[in-house]
Amino acid sequence: MLTLVTGATGAVGSRFVPRLLQQRAPGDEVRVLVRDEAKGEPFAALGAQVAAGDLRDAETLGKALTGVDAVVNIAASFRGVPDEEAWAVNRDAALELGRAAVASGARRFVQVSTGLVYGKGRGRMLTEDDETIPGGAMWGAYPRAKAEAERGLLALHAAEGLDVRIGRLSFVYGEGDPHLAQSLMWAGQWAAAQRLQMVHHADVSQALLRLLYAPGADGRIYNIADDAPITAVELYQLNGREIPGELYDRVDDDPWFACTSTDRIRRELGFRPVYPSVWTARDAGAL
Repeated sequence: MLTLVTGATGAVGSRFVPRLLQQRAPGDEVRVLVRDEAKGEPFAALGAQVAAGDLRDAETLGKALTGVDAVVNIAASFRGVPDEEAWAVNRDAALELGRAAVASGARRFVQVSTGLVYGKGRGRMLTEDDETIPGGAMWGAYPRAKAEAERGLLALHAAEGLDVRIGRLSFVYGEGDPHLAQSLMWAGQWAAAQRLQMVHHADVSQALLRLLYAPGADGRIYNIADDAPITAVELYQLNGREIPGELYDRVDDDPWFACTSTDRIRRELGFRPVYPSVWTARDAGAL
């Protein structure tokens, strides 16, 4: 099986691709799509094929997908980008990649999405059967674009038989990723007990590997998260920062926002977090 990975140089992709190369089945090959060929050299050194070009360019997609059996679409644009770019990368490019995959004969498509597509909480852990109601000013068009990409790809699954699998990530951290420190940019505006659902890069990678290789997961959506959402206070403690007193004066009006259940991925794909909580990762030196 030849697998094409997009977004290989990003925070998730750069940690996933080496694991994919290390754990691939005998005879399997990996190709990465990068905008700058020089940035593909570290992956080539590990044994990956490198295709250079822009994800939004039709000619690039045609060449990158030649002979490909499966796609893992990690490419994303978020956190402060203009809405136009968020739509172009997270929805339009994802759907064009899906259509190009069908045209090229690729049979499997793993779409990396986000738990932010759920929007507001439901008074309990969110499940994959909950309606997506993305919104809120903090993330701009990113959650809405991801939700529309999901719907469009699942329509391709229904109409064209493309084996689509969707993984909705919680807040990703670990292995030197600066996300944990960056979390204080918004956690400083939260109530003390407001929670953040997280997942370590090692567990993102193992989940995506399961989505890529598992039989019988076509057309399915899976939440990818650890077992222990943490509070704003804990985020300050993890970052070694003094806790602002005003956090204790605020009230969290949606305590279940973006807190997702992992029952399905555990039951169907055998997922178990290597790092069940960020505290486990900290104690293991894996932050």
